[in-house]
Amino acid sequence: MTVIDMATVQLAARKLEQGKLVAFPTETVYGLGGDAENAAAIADIYAAKGRPANHPVIVHIAPEADITFWAAQVPPQAYALMAAFWPGPLTLILKRAAHVPAAASGGQDSIGVRCPSHPVAQALLREFKGGKGGIAGPSANKFGHVSPTTAQHVREEFSAETDILLDYILDGGQSDVGIESTIVDLSRVDTHGVVLLRPGQVSVDQIAAVLGVAPVAPDAAAPRASGTLDAHYAPHTPVAQVEAAELPDLLLQLTARGCKIALIQRSLQKQTDSSLIAVLSMPSDADHYAHDLYAALRDMDHCGADVILVEALPQTSAWQGINDRLRRAAFDSRGILSRLLAT
Repeated sequence: MTVIDMATVQLAARKLEQGKLVAFPTETVYGLGGDAENAAAIADIYAAKGRPANHPVIVHIAPEADITFWAAQVPPQAYALMAAFWPGPLTLILKRAAHVPAAASGGQDSIGVRCPSHPVAQALLREFKGGKGGIAGPSANKFGHVSPTTAQHVREEFSAETDILLDYILDGGQSDVGIESTIVDLSRVDTHGVVLLRPGQVSVDQIAAVLGVAPVAPDAAAPRASGTLDAHYAPHTPVAQVEAAELPDLLLQLTARGCKIALIQRSLQKQTDSSLIAVLSMPSDADHYAHDLYAALRDMDHCGADVILVEALPQTSAWQGINDRLRRAAFDSRGILSRLLAT
């Protein structure tokens, strides 16, 4: 059970009200928070992260908050999903209310909103502006890097000496879910239906069970959303996914060339090759794997490896969000195995 220190929550809320940035825990990952109605605070979020100005953030609201304050239109599908999954790891993209700063949506006419289930996040949202405010909160890391799931991860990303824009870190323990929220676009539901922009713990099957129809893939005109660029969630060390059956032979070839390998594995056929500089065995089920994923990538990033090999995962609905994060983490590392084997 999470213990809430209301003194630290109140301190964080006052800082947000003053236009300062506060890192705060959610059940998915830690967010880098600022007042969603304060364009200057939102600009500071972008500056602190090194985030492109056209890449939207997500507004976090309290359970009792009025969604219509943030959204100009709230279709019935939104209320159905809110009833099923809020508070929780689901973000809804809706038409933005005119008074909400366009900076929060990267200049678009839509807005991403979610209600987190983390008790510390809820306490903060209820304290901030008397529960009537919204906290703009992308993940509390430098843009494109691995998202933080502990307060220590945030400290590693933002040092007090160089990142003066981050004023306070509210510690709420390790995030339970471990990967970012599912994002569903409902801003064009009359013309495009329900669109899945980013998979997460709330699965396509669960959404379909509530709405009676599965969300469709995004089209070229879909709203931009957090964490949907091809390259994202990446450690500094190159990442490559490998099928379990191919791992033994690949490890032999790479070690014969003097490559330093870190391995994240899941299968029952565990690799114990002494030539590996680091091995992490991950849980076999999707929820626990997601919980551990970003911490595993961060740990492996500190090993001095030439490559982080990740055993490929099942291609089922439960694993869709995790596969999405690993695909983006490995995007800029395309061709790394060919290059290492050619040395």
